Amino acid sequence: MQVGILFATSFVTKRVVVRMYEVHRIAATLATVACLLLQIGPAAAAGRFNGDAAKLLESVARSGDNAGLPFMIIDKRRAHLWVFDRSGRPLGDTPVLLGLARGDHTVPGIGDKKLSEIGPEERTTPAGRFLAEVGLNARGEDVVWVDYDSGVSMHRVLTTNEKEKRAERLATPTPNDNRVSYGCINVPKGFYENVVTATVRGGNSVIYVLPESRSFQSVFGRLVTASGTPQ
Repeated sequence: MQVGILFATSFVTKRVVVRMYEVHRIAATLATVACLLLQIGPAAAAGRFNGDAAKLLESVARSGDNAGLPFMIIDKRRAHLWVFDRSGRPLGDTPVLLGLARGDHTVPGIGDKKLSEIGPEERTTPAGRFLAEVGLNARGEDVVWVDYDSGVSMHRVLTTNEKEKRAERLATPTPNDNRVSYGCINVPKGFYENVVTATVRGGNSVIYVLPESRSFQSVFGRLVTASGTPQ
């Protein structure tokens, strides 16, 4: 009888300990998310870091989906980029230029086409989670490859075609004129060299690109559900 009571008591105690551990773990995760959002205060106050971007950050923080790598979040609707270190600490944010065509897909075989063969409607910046890596483009310039097979990378803003006025587009307060590239993510030169390059110099990073035509749930729903982020 005493053995049974001791066994039952031990079992209940273990369950209580496990429950307490889970409560503390969840509380720690929520505290981490709260701290991250507070650190992004200026961007959030400006109305840029909210909605789907904030939900995605919370999901990454809860789940550790970045696998210990630095990561970036790109909001295509706002044409804006946020960079985080491997622990989720925000390192900076900036406007970016994106693909001319709106859409979240990648045209099959586009990576094998010459730029002159890519139609305006094919110039999309795909949405999703990408394991990015540092590399070189065809001109020998250092870039961050987002989707190598599709030829999509993140790089310094290109200003070779004066008619496109890419630098001027980045300087305007609206994202409405930030659609001009063939699908690559154009970043201000100073930000690219001082923040992006410094963050990903180790090799790999994770880049999350929010959708603009598809629903957030259809692209990142599995991550949100797995992380337990409120929907």
